[in-house]
Amino acid sequence: MPVFVFPGQGSQFPGMGKELFDEFPDVVREADAVLGYSVRDVCMEPGGARIAQTLYAQPAIYAVNVLTYLRFQRKSPLRPSYLLGHSLGEYCALYAAGAFDFATGLELVARRGELMAEADSGTMAAVVGLTAEQVQAVTPGDGIWVANLNTPRQVVISGDTERIRSARDDFLAAGATRYVVLPVSGAFHSPLMASAQTRFEEVLAAAPLRDLRIPVVANLTGELHTDAGLRAALAAQISAPVRWADSIRLLLHRGETRFIETGTRRVLTPMIEKIAA
Repeated sequence: MPVFVFPGQGSQFPGMGKELFDEFPDVVREADAVLGYSVRDVCMEPGGARIAQTLYAQPAIYAVNVLTYLRFQRKSPLRPSYLLGHSLGEYCALYAAGAFDFATGLELVARRGELMAEADSGTMAAVVGLTAEQVQAVTPGDGIWVANLNTPRQVVISGDTERIRSARDDFLAAGATRYVVLPVSGAFHSPLMASAQTRFEEVLAAAPLRDLRIPVVANLTGELHTDAGLRAALAAQISAPVRWADSIRLLLHRGETRFIETGTRRVLTPMIEKIAA
């Protein structure tokens, strides 16, 4: 059986989900009732003003990823052996694993997006061509943190906006082949998200979570989630690095060779190929 993977924030684009909304009208109505606005309108809005904002992007991506997964399940007998998602995508994986129903997952994601949008200090950048150890050696203890360990030589960093922008020359001098400041509104997966994490812990404490029916790999550890530790792992994920490369290595070591990306764009598949290589 294949592994199903779900992309997170950054995979969105204006017009995403256009072919799905009419196919699943009941799910779309449920999403609108939870959010208090039309998820279709957010995705179809000319210019994509709202879809670029964390507050709207996270619930929209979750909804469209789930619809994409439902369509795949409707058309194919394949069922996942494991599930995982990148950052926000982890909630799509947990939905597919039975941790919560669609509405509960959307409520969690919407609240998560709201809290992370409020903690809007800082930004992120992708460093290509350096290992995580090399990245950490460039600015140790300098207000820049490793946020996403995507591949052996693609690392995303978070920190103060000015510090992230001014660090470009430091990383290029250290051997990075590319340095790209990302279009995000906060220093996600860093200590600058600590306030969002603390408030989200209260949200998770009241959430009706169920035991997982399919194994899900945790961003926080790169190991399998446990039912007992799920709430704590999801809260900590907000301000901790996404251990994507470790997560994929775990599954490769378990003999998994087929990965199906279920989402709006193929952004994880190239990373998986680099990790496998």
